Amino acid sequence: MMALLRHTKQTIAKFKHISRILISADTCICNEVSRRNTRQFSTTPDISLLRHLKTRIKLNGPVTVAEYMREVLTNPLMGYYMNRDVFGSEGDFITSPEISQMFGELIGIWCLNEWMQDGHTNKLQIVELGPGRGTLADDMLRVFSKFKEAKDSVSLHLVEVSPTLSAMQEAKLTGQDVKSMPVKPDKLNDNNKHYRECISKYGHPVYWYKTLSDVPRGLSCFVAHEFLDALPIHKFQKTDRGWCEVLVDSDDSSTSELRFVLSNGPTTALKVFLQVDPDDSRDHIEVCPESGIVIQELSSRINQDGGYALIADYGHNGEKTDTFRGFKKHQLHDVLKDPGSADLTADVDFAYLKKVTENLVKTYGPITQQTFLENMGIGVRLQVLLQKASTENWKDLISGYKMLTDKDKMGERFKFLAILKQKDSNYIPAGFVPPNVMNSMESQKIKK
Repeated sequence: MMALLRHTKQTIAKFKHISRILISADTCICNEVSRRNTRQFSTTPDISLLRHLKTRIKLNGPVTVAEYMREVLTNPLMGYYMNRDVFGSEGDFITSPEISQMFGELIGIWCLNEWMQDGHTNKLQIVELGPGRGTLADDMLRVFSKFKEAKDSVSLHLVEVSPTLSAMQEAKLTGQDVKSMPVKPDKLNDNNKHYRECISKYGHPVYWYKTLSDVPRGLSCFVAHEFLDALPIHKFQKTDRGWCEVLVDSDDSSTSELRFVLSNGPTTALKVFLQVDPDDSRDHIEVCPESGIVIQELSSRINQDGGYALIADYGHNGEKTDTFRGFKKHQLHDVLKDPGSADLTADVDFAYLKKVTENLVKTYGPITQQTFLENMGIGVRLQVLLQKASTENWKDLISGYKMLTDKDKMGERFKFLAILKQKDSNYIPAGFVPPNVMNSMESQKIKK
């Protein structure tokens, strides 16, 4: 597997104490409820991306789904994420941090708890991959600011490729007007791998990077919330002539002007990335090599430098088939129609992620978002906020709680996976131990 991931990197290059913390993390409710659904940038699609894709296909033939996703989402000039605000009720989708402050607070508490379990003697880097509007990071920093040890020892490191989103994130973290934020990255000297920096309104230093590899080494808590699902996937289909790769081709006869086709034979990606277990009966498999590379790098850093990672995303345990889909205005959208105007996503294969850690670290989960948040005490946090909020804000707080935890909403759609350095074999991180089990463990300690 290690050799495979090394090959993967080359091929891609070629392809181009929790309750105390809960009570202490109090904040102003009205501001937190009202700020969740604010949008500040236009989302006008740029139809020239379609022409760009069709020209590329005409010159070089059909492209892989991974190449298509990469162009649609992160093309420097026309990519979906690069020049607009896509989040919130008026965007194309809404994420858990935008729904309720409780989500980000509990993620911050998780990071703080694991750091405290380690003795909290070393400085801690909070590294968020794909920070969106910066809402999750802002909520986490607010939690850290309640504790002097964390306030003086924590720095925030954001991995973000979009200049527009990095400007929004800085505005959120500093409390300034987004219009005053330069979209163009800061010009820093060549010795700095970060392209932007600031001091948050809570006093923590913040840095921005284009890639994870640019983030300094050291004790880190990595957070990836709805990050891996947007990384490019390869799609493979089993046919009468064996496995083929699904490609994207031009089609002037259709309204989208694009279509899916099957490769004539095994492609390079198929030979490198597709590894079908003997007991796998699926006839359609999606593989995200870049997610494997990210998880391997996190695992290597945690193994060598210490630390922890929390992954939260749409996902499954290696049983799903075709999960590639688009979202526009909170509705499903044809992935080939108007490229660049809608979000593209695919469920994360958590079984694959656990496999690529190569026993460098220990993994926990995946468990559902409902289970994680309830184990972390979201019910307790809701009660605290309701007691401090005015009655007119109760509806929003309860609605946010239900959206995050109900099985029919986000409660079961999202999964959580924790990655930690090998510790005591009996150790289980916060959120992954049911409260009744934790209480039993504490009772046993007291008896001893």
